[in-house]
This record gives sequence, structure tokens and C-alpha cells, in this order.
Amino acid sequence: MKKNLTFILLITIFLFTNCKNEKPGFLHAEGQNIVDAQGKNVVLRGVGLGGWMLQEGYMLQTAGFAGTQYKIKEHIAHVAGTEGMEAFYEAWLANYCTKADVDSMAAWGFNSIRLPMHYNLFTLAIENEPVEGEDTWLNQGFEMVDNLLEWCGDNQMYLILDLHAAPGGQGKNADISDYNPDKPSLWESPENQRKTIALWRNLAERYANEPWIGGFDLINEPNWDFENSDNENGCNCNQNEQLWSLFHNITKAIRQINQNHIIFLGGNCWGNNYKGIPNFTQWDNNIAISFHKYWNFNNQESIQWVVDMREEYKVPIWLGESGENSNTWFSNAIRLIESNNIGWAWWPYKKIESSSSQVTASKTQGYQNLLNFWKEKGVRPNPEQAKTWLLEQAEMLKLENCKINYDLLDAMLRQPQGDKSAIPFKNHHIPGTIFAVDYDLGANNFAYFDTDTANYRTSTNKNTSWNRGGKYRNDGVDISICNDKKTNGYCVTSTHQGEWLLYTVDVETADKYHFETRYAAGLTPASFHFEVNNEVYPKINILPKTAELDEWNTISSSNIELKKGKNQIILRIDEGDFSINFFNVTSK
Repeated sequence: MKKNLTFILLITIFLFTNCKNEKPGFLHAEGQNIVDAQGKNVVLRGVGLGGWMLQEGYMLQTAGFAGTQYKIKEHIAHVAGTEGMEAFYEAWLANYCTKADVDSMAAWGFNSIRLPMHYNLFTLAIENEPVEGEDTWLNQGFEMVDNLLEWCGDNQMYLILDLHAAPGGQGKNADISDYNPDKPSLWESPENQRKTIALWRNLAERYANEPWIGGFDLINEPNWDFENSDNENGCNCNQNEQLWSLFHNITKAIRQINQNHIIFLGGNCWGNNYKGIPNFTQWDNNIAISFHKYWNFNNQESIQWVVDMREEYKVPIWLGESGENSNTWFSNAIRLIESNNIGWAWWPYKKIESSSSQVTASKTQGYQNLLNFWKEKGVRPNPEQAKTWLLEQAEMLKLENCKINYDLLDAMLRQPQGDKSAIPFKNHHIPGTIFAVDYDLGANNFAYFDTDTANYRTSTNKNTSWNRGGKYRNDGVDISICNDKKTNGYCVTSTHQGEWLLYTVDVETADKYHFETRYAAGLTPASFHFEVNNEVYPKINILPKTAELDEWNTISSSNIELKKGKNQIILRIDEGDFSINFFNVTSK
């Protein structure tokens, strides 16, 4: 796969200037800061491995019919048999995260990983225990953590353990914790709570002397109505006594054998309701508050409530989960968070066919066939065929088979540090063909301009799409699958007046050049023009689409002057809604 050399160089410089001590000792809370053994402030810049140990339906494109992992497994077993389902999950767990993934995360600039754990990889469900009240420990989960911890240590990265699916499930938002309403939840079963405490005690003992364990995130996103408050996700609860009591009991169990690691506490209502919180500093002096942030404005007001908690309780705060938005939102959120000395973990690392995760696995035709069958739009395969298709999809999870979303990494690691400027996304050489979707890396109004750049639905109560086609890149630019004969697979679509795209190109010879732009007309008149090195060239008019007009057409412009070496070309939309595939640049 092609990599942007400029971006890699910038990340290398970033890593060099932000290197850590080889042996930092244990992270711990010191007042309102997270610090290393030398007392140096540490800002955690992390990746959340959502989808590895615990799958949610939207990550596998099964959300419409199977949102929870147990339902996904049921659907797979129904078509591929139990053996086929088990083979798929064995391959999935083996391929999703390897040493190559962790090495890459470190090279890109991340210093930590948040591991969402499903309890069923570590112990049996209470209804499956041979002896009631006892715990059967499973090697698989612990061995996965052991391997991941070794890879993290090799890269000087912290590993934060996150119990994402607690025994029984911790919320009515079932997909998050694999909650099955036909079985007792964490909150309805003292035995599930006992098992949760026992699991944390086991983890705390096993990793007590491991300095690259960054901490324990006790329960991810509890969302339960403890008080009949007329909100099933616990957002109206005023005391949350059952939550704080369980946190207290887990903390006591951990501290009996492990004094070294930070304990992260997350509130009810997906980690945002902390009403009734006790003075937990009386429990322990190595505790931090974890909160989550999604789809709201990136202003100080959006996080002031948790900054105030930091001040009141004199403990650190950590953004344990955020993501699932645009590059613009990512950059602005990270800049806001870090300006308040808050670390973060971004969700999720890898998904099937996604531009909003750091890494994406292509969807195979066989897996699409299975999705079609499950949606009652395709033919049922035989079990062996279904197994083959599932294993093919699992093979695509290996990093060498994935696409790395460098635009997203740039938005997370370079731009929040203050450098929003445009840098090449690809090495464009003139004469040559430049595909419209390969505009420069950089922030909105620096590398491109689009009118819709993020989703702020929790602030506005309105869902707003940024990339309306949802393909290739995660900026505001609308990108869809391209059906032209010559294509790199994608095209810019849904253009609007005032939008523009910037391309940095290398020119072999100074001369006047001929541009041929490949476009598909919309239903209204449209026009655009080129600007080269700040010189504006004449407007190019496009006739609206008619029944007789081919979908893709070519329009020419001549006498565009380019200098030898680096040039900057802007394609600016004057009016209209149309699609752009590429522009080909040749000598006059």
C-alpha cells in the first residue's frame, strides 16, 4: 500500500520530540494529573480496540438484525454451524490485533491502548458454572492480554484494561455490553457482581507488577435505571448507589493485592451521570474519573462539568472513549481535550469497510452474500460455503490486508498540535492524472473547504452527515463509489457553491498545460474553475444532465501555467451539484 512520505516524516519527528523514558515505572494519580514514576505529566493518546474481544453489530454491518455479539453468533451458527462459527471467531481474535498492529500504532504516534474486554473470554457465565458460586477461569482472555501487554511494552505503550462486557451486561443499551434481557443483568444478580469483583481481583493480581499496565477501567458505560427514574439508561438517576457500591467493592478487592495501578471510574448514563458520587478519595488515593464524549460541540462548555469534578475531587480525568465522527470533529475535540490536560482513547481502531476508524478491513463478496441472506435478500449458502466466506472476511482483518486511513491519523496526531496546513495526500506528478478524491491532507479551510464537516447531534438534536457518500476519507468532502471507466474507485460528489479542493503537485517542466476534467453532471447548471499558485483561471460551465447526456463527460481548459517544482492547484466550485472523477494534465 502507498504511504505518504511527508506524513510519515512528520510523525517520526513528532515521536522523536515526544519520546518517553525507557522504564517509566507505574502511572499514578498525583493531584489532578496522571504522572509517571518520575512525576512527569503524561497525556495519554490512545487507541480503543473496539470490535476485537467484543463485537457490536454496527462494526460488522449486522446492526439491523443482530446488534449484540450473542445474536451475531446465533446468526453465524445458524448458517455455518457451530463449528463454522467457532472457526470464524478463532480467526477473528487471531487476526484483529497482532504485534504488527501495535508496532504501527506506536509508529503513528499513539502511546496507549484501551482494551475493551468481554468477560466470557476470561470466565464462564454464571449459568454455565459447574459449581454455583465458584469461578472457572479460561486461559484465552488472559493469554490475549499477556500478548498485547508484551507488544505494548516493546513499544513503550501503556495498556489500560476496560471491562466492556461485565458478567450479565451492565446496560439496557444492549450492544455495548452484550446484554441479554432474558438473563439476569449485572445489576439484577448478586452472583454476577461477585464474579465481576473476582475477575478484577484476578486481573489485578496477575498484572500487579507490570508497569506498562496503565490502569483498570472498571466498567464501561453503565446505563441502567437504578431508581425507576423514567430513563432506562440511568440518565435521570440522582443517587446511583448500586453503581458506586460495586465500584467501591471492586476497588477494595483490587487494593488487597495491587497498590500500583490507577483505577478509572465511569458514571452512569454511558459515563456521564455522576450524581450521588461519594468522596471516593476516602477509598483510595490512586483513582481517576473517566468520561465519554460523542457528537457534541467542541467548546469548553462541553467538558466544563467534568473539569469542575476534577477541581472538586482533586483527581485526574480521562476521556476514555470518543470517536465515530469526522476528521474535523476529531481534531477539534483532541485540541480541546489536550488544552485541558486530559488524555484520550479513540474508538474504534478497526472496522469492516469504514473511513472513521484508524484502520479498515475491506468487505469481501462472500461476506456481502451472507449479509444479503441475513437481510432476506439473498440465497442461503451451505454451511461449508458460509464458513469459507466467514474465514475470508476474517483474513481481511490482518493489518497487511487492511487500509490505513492516513487522513484520520493526520487529523488526530498532527492537526491538534496546531499544524492545520495542507500537506500532500499523495505524490502527484505533472504531466499526469490527479483523482479528485486525492486532495491534500489538512484541516477544513486549509486543504479543502466543505459546508458540512461534522455531526453535532447531541448538541443540536439534528443528525448531520459530513462525507455524505461515506467512502475513502473522513473529511467533510462528499465521496462515493465511482462507476466511470477510468477510476481509482471513488469520486467527489454533491458539490456546493464555495467548496474547494487543494492539490499539491510536482511539475517536471515549467510550461502552459492542458487540463481535462472528468465529471458527471447534476440536474442543475454548474460551474467550477481552477486557481494555480494564486492565479485564477476562467470559469468552466457544465450543462445540466439530460436524458441524452452520458453520465460521465470530459471538459477541457487550456493555457494553465505551471512552474517547475511544487505547485498548488485549487479546484473551486462556483455553483451547482455535480461529481468529479479526475483531471488529467498534459503539455499544451
